[in-house]
Amino acid sequence: MALDNKIHITKDELAHLGAGQVGYIRKMTSDEVQERFPDAPKLESGIDLWALFGADGTPLFLSDDQSTAYVKAAEDEISPVSVH
Repeated sequence: MALDNKIHITKDELAHLGAGQVGYIRKMTSDEVQERFPDAPKLESGIDLWALFGADGTPLFLSDDQSTAYVKAAEDEISPVSVH
């Protein structure tokens, strides 16, 4: 038996799915931050950092402490999800 209950969404709708509600936290080095976000303030090389990103990949917060990134997500009512 085949299910015909397909959901059709546009690329734009997919890109905004979870916006303002869902995000992810990932470990980055200060060098990665400089490469991915050239407008970011200059950071000392080789520092481990934790970044909070919106569902669409927009950087929202940067910290040298993982728990602080989770606190910021909670303050902003963003549910962090695991990204593999």
